[in-house]
Amino acid sequence: MSDGSDYTPPKVWRWERQNGGRFASINRPLAGSTHEQALPLGTHPFQLYSRGTPNGIKVTVLFEELLALGKPAEYDAWMIDIGQGEQFGSGFVDLNPNSKIPALLDRSDPARPIRVFESGSILLHLAERFDAFLPAYQPMRAETLSWLMWQMGATPYLGGGFGHFYAYAPTKIEYAIDRFAMEVKRQLDVLDRRLAESEYLAGDEYTIADIAVWPWHGLLTTDGGYDSYVFLDVESYKHVRRWTHQIAGRPAVRRGRVVNKDLAERHAAGDIDALLCG
Repeated sequence: MSDGSDYTPPKVWRWERQNGGRFASINRPLAGSTHEQALPLGTHPFQLYSRGTPNGIKVTVLFEELLALGKPAEYDAWMIDIGQGEQFGSGFVDLNPNSKIPALLDRSDPARPIRVFESGSILLHLAERFDAFLPAYQPMRAETLSWLMWQMGATPYLGGGFGHFYAYAPTKIEYAIDRFAMEVKRQLDVLDRRLAESEYLAGDEYTIADIAVWPWHGLLTTDGGYDSYVFLDVESYKHVRRWTHQIAGRPAVRRGRVVNKDLAERHAAGDIDALLCG
């Protein structure tokens, strides 16, 4: 393993399984399943297969927000242990050929089940199905979709870039950490400037844009994601922190963020009630 100072890329890159790092045992440059493993099925119209990572939290928060509105959005949430490679099981790969959580099976019409993968796509699917958290009128609809797509494009630099090299890589590479820290701080500045002029990302209305961005950039400024609270000086982004605490106080957000994390599976509202009130 090189720290980058004495590494010359080979003419043709070859995969070496023992490449170090926290996820070395499950990372591979191949798609497809590694083993047969059927997915469990519950009784509700929506079957969610996920984990309580930022991308997973987006979807469980939206489900809980929809239920709080009285929408018929009951769901079963099943834990996918990505550390053990369950995302490479045959059933999960059938649902999401990219082998990433979250993945959703919509059985609202049992005769025509719909698979939905990529967290942003799941948010859009549910928001459109239930006509909630996605404004129908312009320009707020365009603003919502713009910030949703911003999140989908921006956070790979936060998680896969900064988070990986700062927290998970087997060696500390100054150039990589500096490069991605600069980008994360630029993103936080983008958000801070927007939230200085607007209560929420799309305007004065809470939307799927906020639900998508909050588990990534919001929690970074409160929970100190990757133990980087001081390193990134997140205290200085006061408008992001105002918005973060405002969203964190929503009951549905408190409920959604425990699913597939503190609560391995969710099959009824009482499952979360028992955890939060126990």
